[in-house]
Amino acid sequence: MTTSRERPSNGGDGLGAIGDWATGYTKRHPIAALQTVGDQFVLGVRTLQHLFIDLFTGRFQWQEFIRQGAFMAGTAVVPTVLVALPIGVTLSIQFALLAGQVGATSLAGAASGLAVIRQAASLTAAILMAAAVGSAITADLGSRTMREETDAMEVMGVSVIRRLVVPRFAAAIMIGVALTGVVCFVGFLASFLFNVYFQNGAPGSFVATFASFATTGDLVVALVKAVIFGAIVAVVACQKGLSTAGGPTGVANSVNAAVVESILLLMIVNVVISQLYIMMFPRVGL
Repeated sequence: MTTSRERPSNGGDGLGAIGDWATGYTKRHPIAALQTVGDQFVLGVRTLQHLFIDLFTGRFQWQEFIRQGAFMAGTAVVPTVLVALPIGVTLSIQFALLAGQVGATSLAGAASGLAVIRQAASLTAAILMAAAVGSAITADLGSRTMREETDAMEVMGVSVIRRLVVPRFAAAIMIGVALTGVVCFVGFLASFLFNVYFQNGAPGSFVATFASFATTGDLVVALVKAVIFGAIVAVVACQKGLSTAGGPTGVANSVNAAVVESILLLMIVNVVISQLYIMMFPRVGL
């Protein structure tokens, strides 16, 4: 029989358990976050080292690189085009409304074109890469880790980074740059066609204003972003896949974590690069 003295102790034990859980949660997650960032940094540095060494020594896995590149292109091209079309149309609509309010309808082409090239192209391609390609990389490497294939490779003296990570890293950068070019073309074409045929804009005015505002530096920055974004997606996805634990549920959790973390990093890095470019190369006129 439970006495009156035992009841407060049970309540106190419950509060103590909650307090212990909160303390452990607070200590556990920052440490896990720092460890994850450190592992990704180390993996990125070692991947770059092996990439350059393998390219100069002829040990680069070209067959795996081509296979992964074809898979990534087949997985991400169609979704990227389908996303780039409405983005170009939406930007054209919004900038046309804004230009009409200030009496500068002839600048609608320049504004929408700059938005596509400067921001939308590389970021859209990278987000689609993270969602479609990054999740596939994480699931593949996570499944290999669960089946202990990576451990067997290390036992046999085969470097997991050189055999599995480096080809995917190089393929992700290549496909990221290619997708950025696709988004630039599709977004500009969608903006042009919508502005000319649905908003009664002048084709010559659209092209002339776009050529006046857009510079080669904007495209160079977009391509540099594409390289960095592709590297981020590949490193995050590979690290999450190789650190998978807990069976099939762990693979699913790794895929979810890889996509979310990749998109967050892409957003942060995009803001940093854009701000640095504006500060270092300010626009002084048309």
